[in-house]
Amino acid sequence: MESIDLLVLRTSRDWLAAGDRVLLVSVARTWGSSPRPVGSMMALRNDGRVVGSVSGGCIEDDLIHQYTTAYGAAGLPERLPEVVRYGVSADEAHRFGLPCGGTLELILEFMPAVETLEQLLALLDAGQLVRRQLDLRTGQVNLHSTATPDQFTFDGLHMSNTLGPGYRMLLIGAGALAEYVAVMAQFNGFQVTICDPRPQYLEMWNVQGVTRIQNMPDDVVRAFAPDLRTCIIALSHDPKLDDLALLEALQGPAFYIGAIGSRRNSQNRRNRLIEHFGETEQSLERLHGPIGIYIGSKTPPEIAVSVMAEVLAAKNAVALPNELSISQAKEIREMEICT
Repeated sequence: MESIDLLVLRTSRDWLAAGDRVLLVSVARTWGSSPRPVGSMMALRNDGRVVGSVSGGCIEDDLIHQYTTAYGAAGLPERLPEVVRYGVSADEAHRFGLPCGGTLELILEFMPAVETLEQLLALLDAGQLVRRQLDLRTGQVNLHSTATPDQFTFDGLHMSNTLGPGYRMLLIGAGALAEYVAVMAQFNGFQVTICDPRPQYLEMWNVQGVTRIQNMPDDVVRAFAPDLRTCIIALSHDPKLDDLALLEALQGPAFYIGAIGSRRNSQNRRNRLIEHFGETEQSLERLHGPIGIYIGSKTPPEIAVSVMAEVLAAKNAVALPNELSISQAKEIREMEICT
C-alpha cells in the first residue's frame, strides 16, 4: 500500500493521460484545529471522483459541487492556480465540519501538466527526494532533486512541497510479531521488507505485499541503503541476528532504529555493543529499546500497536513524554506497587 501523496499524484497522472479533467488541491495553511496537515493533497476528477483528502469530507463535497459535472456545475476550467479559504467564520466552520472553528487555506491547481507529473513520479519511483515548487502567478511548476526533506512552505505566491518515495520499513526476524507490525506498517503507507536467514521462519511468512529476503541481516541492511525515510526494527530475539543488523543500521540516517526485548535484555544488548563492538553511550542514543510506548501490551498484536505508535511519532517528529517510555512507565508502576 503506497502513501497517500503518491496515490494522489499517480491517480492524477492517470486521469489526465486518459483525457479527464483534474483539479489538484493542496492544504496551504491552517489556523486552529484542522483535520489534515499542510501539504496534504487530493485530486478531483471532472465527474466528481476524489482521491486523497484535505478535510473530513465536507470541503471535498463543496469542491465537487463547485467544480464538477456531478452536481450540474460547468466542470473544471483551465486557469491559473487559485487560493481559497474555508472556515473563516463560525458558521462556515460549522457548515464545513471544521473542528473548533478551524480555518483551512487551499491551493487549487486546475489541469496540472501531465508531463510534469510523469517526470515527478519517475523521480519518486527511482527513490529521489523531490522539491515541487509552484508559482501561482504563472502556474509554472519546477522540480528539484534534493537531499533535504524540507518542510512545506507557502508565502501567498509560491508553494514548495518536498515529496519523497514511500517510507520504508526493514524488519529483522520473520516471527508472529513481525507479521502484525508489517500489516500495520502497510496500512500507514510503508513499503515493508522482511529479512530472516532462517528458512523455517521465512517459509511460514503469511503477509502479502512484503518483500522477503533470506540473507544475513547486516548484508541486507547495507544493501537496503537506509535513508531519512527508513526505519529498521530487529525482532528476531536472536542477538546474532539483531545485533548485526543494529550495528549496520546505526551507521546510516534511518529515522528509527529499534530492537525488541525486555529492559534487562535491552541493557544487555547495549553492554554487548559497547564492550565488544566499540559503540558508546552517545552512538547508541538513536537505538530504541525496549521499543514501543507503554500501553500495557501483552499479545503480539498489542505490542505491534505499541511499536507502530512509537515509529509514527518518530516519523512525525513528535517528542513523546517520558511517561510513555516502557522503561520509565514500568519503573513508576514498580515503585507504586512497592509503596
